[in-house]
Amino acid sequence: MIIPPERNLNALYREMEWLSMVINQVICSYLKQDGYENHWLEIPPPSLEQNDSLFANLMLEWELNTFERLALDLALAPAIRPEVLDILFGMNQMIERGFSEFGGITDKAFSGFIPTGQTLNFLVTANDPQWRLEVMYILSPHHRLMAEQVTELLPVDPALPDWAGVFKASESWLNYLITGEQIRPELSTSFPAHILETPLQWEDLVLDYRVMNQVEEIRAWLAYGATLMHEWHLDQKVKPGFRAVFFGPPGTGKTLTAALLGQSTGRAVYRVDLSMVVSKYIGETEKNLAKVFDAASYKDWILFFDEADALFGKRTEATSSNDRHANQQTGYLLQRIEDFPGTVILATNLKANMDEAFTRRFQSMIQFAIPGSEERLQLWRNAFDNVCELSPEIQLQHIAAEFEVTGGQIVNILRQCALQAIRRGARVVRRDELLNSIRQEFLKDNKTIKLN
Repeated sequence: MIIPPERNLNALYREMEWLSMVINQVICSYLKQDGYENHWLEIPPPSLEQNDSLFANLMLEWELNTFERLALDLALAPAIRPEVLDILFGMNQMIERGFSEFGGITDKAFSGFIPTGQTLNFLVTANDPQWRLEVMYILSPHHRLMAEQVTELLPVDPALPDWAGVFKASESWLNYLITGEQIRPELSTSFPAHILETPLQWEDLVLDYRVMNQVEEIRAWLAYGATLMHEWHLDQKVKPGFRAVFFGPPGTGKTLTAALLGQSTGRAVYRVDLSMVVSKYIGETEKNLAKVFDAASYKDWILFFDEADALFGKRTEATSSNDRHANQQTGYLLQRIEDFPGTVILATNLKANMDEAFTRRFQSMIQFAIPGSEERLQLWRNAFDNVCELSPEIQLQHIAAEFEVTGGQIVNILRQCALQAIRRGARVVRRDELLNSIRQEFLKDNKTIKLN
């Protein structure tokens, strides 16, 4: 059901009215002003009905409580109705300055009150200190609002309290709550992963039949795993989730297989950007990776780690602080993968580089070898289909039998042949062009071939 933006905006404005009343009551109770004996929880929030607004749908689907609702409203306020926060600029007459406990910051480019984590803490705990645990949970990276980047607590100088950071709603989620445009987590330091997609279909996947049988087992788990775990009570015997390792030379189909497993089962596949995850600073690698796992734990995603030995490589003897740091990272990653309820696929060129502590805990270890002549023939045919025509003098069966190339290399050769053909103003690839393109591909690996 499409909800008009006007209804979504009206719902957010109603939330701001409720937030304003809550803030006024909290301050009233805190400063013992007239009406202080009342409590902000007695102020009824706007009613929530399915499909009344995207905000209502989010609240109902995620089953957020009143504290979480207050947090989301506070984070949205500067973008929706900044004036509802102006009362937090109040002056403490005893010291002739603002109230430290209100938190918040100001900026030259924005004259309004910008809430911080401390602001949320004040609203929730000012008159009920025991509710600090609620705030700790809402501001933790494991909370769904934070994990899915709906809200964010910006980092601060290490010398400052963590809750001194700005507490804000993301622009992408704000846009979604108004317009309904679907959002995806964006590749950033706060989410070092990006969506992995392919225009190909499952039928385009060409693998040795033994490899395909193993891949089909993963596909079956994606289709029936939930039934096995909950209805067949397999959850009483094994941990949730599925863990697989794809190993083999580049271009043999590891990444494509991961993308097609997601596409064919209706799941998003997120490829973790290792360059943004791995950090030389102690604790940062774990922190970066935790953001991905925390977000994915609320989704039915497949997490794909390419060149995984950079993160999951063999541990060394702890002879230095760097060794201990690396081993600590490895142990942490192993635990997160074991506890992750979804599907994790690690890809590496060399199985020997992988730590055995990881590999023995994986349900599937699949070797992607250089395709055989039959698979290569199919790959050649698939590659040139609907792109280029082949000269009658080219016998693909002979080409497939003679040259040991991967699917990735065949795509590179196709690109080179297509460029040569279009430069001639033709669509037919000549035999000499194909053979020269094959030779160029082999030269990348310092290999030479004889062309007849």
